[in-house]
Amino acid sequence: MHSLTAPDYRFIDTDLQLQEAVTDLETENTVAVDLEADSMYHYREKVCLIQLTAGHAVLLIDPLAVPDLSPLKPVFANPGIRKVLHGADYDIRSFYRDFDIKINHLFDTQLASRFLGAAETGLDAVLTRRFNVALDKKYQKKDWSRRPLPAEMLTYAARDVLFLIPLADALEKELKQKDRLFWVEEENLLLSRVRPNSTPRAPLYLSFKGAGRLSPPELGILEALLQFRRAVAAKKDRPLFKVLGNSTLLSIVKNRPETVQELEKVQPLSARQIDMFGRDLVEIVAGALAVPRENLPRYPRRNTPMLKPAVRRRVKVLHDWRENMAAQLELDPSLICSKGAMGALAKLNPRTPSELDSIKEMKNWQKKVFGREIVAALKTPGK
Repeated sequence: MHSLTAPDYRFIDTDLQLQEAVTDLETENTVAVDLEADSMYHYREKVCLIQLTAGHAVLLIDPLAVPDLSPLKPVFANPGIRKVLHGADYDIRSFYRDFDIKINHLFDTQLASRFLGAAETGLDAVLTRRFNVALDKKYQKKDWSRRPLPAEMLTYAARDVLFLIPLADALEKELKQKDRLFWVEEENLLLSRVRPNSTPRAPLYLSFKGAGRLSPPELGILEALLQFRRAVAAKKDRPLFKVLGNSTLLSIVKNRPETVQELEKVQPLSARQIDMFGRDLVEIVAGALAVPRENLPRYPRRNTPMLKPAVRRRVKVLHDWRENMAAQLELDPSLICSKGAMGALAKLNPRTPSELDSIKEMKNWQKKVFGREIVAALKTPGK
């Protein structure tokens, strides 16, 4: 196992340095990209460092010192420059949210790894398997909004992009050999178009995992607690989980403490949290329980229509076909065909490949590669 040596990097914290860096990047055909944010330390997360390399020295751009990153937009938008990222979803949303930067010609090495059958697709796992290189992740959860950034954190950040371009080249070569490159190209195009959610869902419990299993009184308590947590987090500029964790909120909902003494039995609520929020939490529970039943919230349920027996049989046929195909190709079955696509196929029951064009849940590459087999499977006698 090889550990990485300290890479060469340029720290960019002025407009002039940024413009000079952009001039250099505009002549490249591939740029590796990564970023570091501060979601572990602040209520509203922001990008705190951007790492770029074209295979030479790493550029470390400080957006807190150079907030206007519009000079970078042409580089990210240029279809002639491949942008290599690993696990790009978060980065794409963050670039758009903070800087209105859109990424054109994306190559996501995590996505490519999945389409080559990799079981573990974290960057450290992929680099270990491909290049026998170990990444040191001890700074991953540090506060990247602090200034000045220590030299060891800058070195860590620079290392994260060092192998992305050779990794992309190796993955692209293997995808070509397996005739799957156009699969990944379409997936990358769709991924490059993701955008951050504009506004939080209202009420807040709609975005809380497990809320659908709660009764109306419990939902009322949970919503009041979520509103309280959000207000405290915004005032203190702290991430939500550092005010009160989700498991703590659920425990309060289930125990319904009427006094601070009863609150002390709620786990994993700490003594410090009880000291800071104890009286407020008890009052919130009491207030939520006093709401008349007719005014209590109810989790919205989708009325899922019962499938006809013939449609259910076709779903089973498609599921069996997908599992068999995934085993042959050594891929995650969900990459072959999603559950939503199988449901749409079973309802439409296409008799020719051209009829697949009306199924929006299917990618073009899936229609081209598997269309005839899907139609043939659905033509099985009795289906």
